[in-house]
Amino acid sequence: MNKVILIGNVGKDPDVRYYGADQAIATLRLATTEKGYTLQNGTKVPDRTDWHTLIFYRRLAKVVEQYVHKGDKIYIDGRLQYRNYDDKKGIQHIATEIIVDNLELLTPRSSSQSTQQAVSLSQTETSQTTPSQTSTQQAISSSQTMPEDSLANVDGQDYSKIIPF
Repeated sequence: MNKVILIGNVGKDPDVRYYGADQAIATLRLATTEKGYTLQNGTKVPDRTDWHTLIFYRRLAKVVEQYVHKGDKIYIDGRLQYRNYDDKKGIQHIATEIIVDNLELLTPRSSSQSTQQAVSLSQTETSQTTPSQTSTQQAISSSQTMPEDSLANVDGQDYSKIIPF
């Protein structure tokens, strides 16, 4: 079985590239830290941080592009993949990457107010509000969450239950 589960902090905003018929690949670096400790003899072992390269494909890449930012704490599970490549000097390197299957955002979202403003702004521009827009705006303002149907059926999985907002 090839399974990886990580919880860590995003090192920088995701790098998203589009190809083909609106397909996307997102790459980001995730830092995981083991806390330091003190041995019985008094020796202090410092914190140890490891960096991991994460790869997201298709619609999950678009979700990452929209909702994941530098400093966010995320949970992922996926699988390891090794890739060989030669650099400009001809030296062969082996890259270890994690192909992400599932993502969960652990950082609380304080940007729900900006989402409310965006919904209000788009409604004032059109001057007419449809019932679905009204219910969406009420859902955002009352529960401070994204509408569940906005993330349903991403890559064949229902991320509305996985990604908390």
